[in-house]
Amino acid sequence: MRGSPVVPALATAALLLPLLGAAPSAARPSGAPPGPDHLQRAFATAAAEYQVPQSVLLGVSYLQSRWDAHRGAPSVTGGYGPLHLTDARTALAGASHHSEGAEDPRGDDARAPLRPAATTTPPTDLPARLTTLPKAAELTGLSPDELREDPAANVSGGAALLAAAQRELGEPLSGDPADWYGAVARFSGAEDSATAAAYANDVYEVIRAGERRTTDAGQRVALAARPDVTPDVAQLAGAGLRAASAAGTECPKTVSCEWLPAPYEEFGDDDYGNHDLGNRPASQRIRYIVVHDTEGAWNGVLDMVQDPTYVSWNYTLRSTDGHIAQHVKAKDVAWHAGNWYVNAKSIGLEHEGFLADPDAWYTEAMYRSSARLVKYLAKRYDIPLDRQHVLGHGNVPGTTTATIPGMHTDPGPYWDWGHYFRLLGRPFTPSAGNKSPLVTIRPDYAANRPEYTGCETRGEPCAAHGSSEVRLYSDHDVNAPLIKDLGLGSTPTTGVNDLSSRVSTGQQYAVADRWRDWTAIWYLGQKAWFHNPRKNPVAVPASGEVITPREGLESVPVYGRAYPEKAAYPAGVPAQAVSPLPYRLSEGQKYVVGEKVPGEYYYAVTFDEASHRVVTGEDMYYEIQYGHRVAYVRAADVTLTTER
Repeated sequence: MRGSPVVPALATAALLLPLLGAAPSAARPSGAPPGPDHLQRAFATAAAEYQVPQSVLLGVSYLQSRWDAHRGAPSVTGGYGPLHLTDARTALAGASHHSEGAEDPRGDDARAPLRPAATTTPPTDLPARLTTLPKAAELTGLSPDELREDPAANVSGGAALLAAAQRELGEPLSGDPADWYGAVARFSGAEDSATAAAYANDVYEVIRAGERRTTDAGQRVALAARPDVTPDVAQLAGAGLRAASAAGTECPKTVSCEWLPAPYEEFGDDDYGNHDLGNRPASQRIRYIVVHDTEGAWNGVLDMVQDPTYVSWNYTLRSTDGHIAQHVKAKDVAWHAGNWYVNAKSIGLEHEGFLADPDAWYTEAMYRSSARLVKYLAKRYDIPLDRQHVLGHGNVPGTTTATIPGMHTDPGPYWDWGHYFRLLGRPFTPSAGNKSPLVTIRPDYAANRPEYTGCETRGEPCAAHGSSEVRLYSDHDVNAPLIKDLGLGSTPTTGVNDLSSRVSTGQQYAVADRWRDWTAIWYLGQKAWFHNPRKNPVAVPASGEVITPREGLESVPVYGRAYPEKAAYPAGVPAQAVSPLPYRLSEGQKYVVGEKVPGEYYYAVTFDEASHRVVTGEDMYYEIQYGHRVAYVRAADVTLTTER
């Protein structure tokens, strides 16, 4: 519940207990590079030293970071190292990407955009979940710098915290992983029992299934499967956590969820915010889920969605433990994507994070919680689990030519779409032979490291980092000019927010040409090339439906919204312009289809629901993957075929 005091039970335990150990014995000689099994040995050493089952320590660490160290850089909430030890005094300084007040998140020409009434300030008192690193320093005697920078020390700090939690619960330092459920739940830093239980359940799911991977630092780490482990969930009752209610929420039972409503208020003169009441899916189908990142921290973002004068979205997800707050019911229309057609047919998910900070990484706990929520919503509302229905905010098109430059680009190149879709149970696999005329973009996230600029300083290189996105050139040469987006009108750059010449994991395109280790696709009306070596491909063969201009047409217009024809509007509902974007789909070009959709417009510009209308026309459209963003073409203008 917002405004409730935090109960720092783990903090109290940490400060009262004596030091449980010194520097990790797995430390290597000064200056010596770590061997590929150094981190695995560090887990074994810390587990033995603090009497924590190694499977528990490995399982907790996997859910925090997938065992990555991120070169000592902090996560979006100030968490460091494989155990995500948090020291978040500076992590709450960022402002949400909605806070500037310069955008129209509703994206409807028929209604003037609102502006935020107030700004938020970071809280002065940090919750316990954001201050675990200082507690680990108290317990181990290691310095905060060691815990941030040395992965082995960080693992020891995590083991010490788990042991402290186990003792505080009055439980023995047992060698049986089943006896550590309460301590794992407390390690999450959650303030309520539902969130702590969801976190602990995920850890034990990892322990039962086992995991094996090579980390971002080249460390080989393995957790042997323990399918027989059945944790003692009754321990949670003694963990001292407040009860939490999911009443009013639309979430699966496998996540923790609270109802924190966005206000629906009238301000006079029929002005209102910050969302529209609706009757979805009865009135209109929910077709999309839009993935955002917050560009701000949890508390400030929650303050913003409770500002009745501006912006809203349906759910916010917390990075530390995957906790979810729901703000707008799925039946209603939130103002989040900057395109009214998409808003009227979508559910928006904000993830605590920062687009332009490659090392401000997302936790596995948040990825898993988000995937469970998306699977639940997709099943409930019959939303296909693919990249033309599960969109990033950066995939949402501008509504008109004038709005294109101001459209958002989150969650950006560092969101791991491949991992996300594996968690959704829809991994991107080849669906055709090698000569297929379609491809699915699928680089190896860790190894794929295109250069980006402008993360910290305009024009300056960002830190090298794994990425979901692949760069496009005007010829089969890395020295060739980048592909230009006519809608942006500017010279393309490698800027982290410049989407003009990038494709993203899971997106599908029609092949336009091939040359040695290069593949060309149809993209923004152009032939766009990317390096696709046979030994390390960044795309896999695909099959699916494509459209091309119908016979006799040299080119057809492209739209950012699928609005009905003028004749479809009833009396009292102003007809909306069907405005083409500054792009064309030319003869001979092909683009992959998401689905066929009717022209629809949701008229809702008054507080009184009685005046709301869903206008459906005779014109049909195809949603296509046109560039980095999706777009729409009139079905009457094109021919549909299936490519294999």
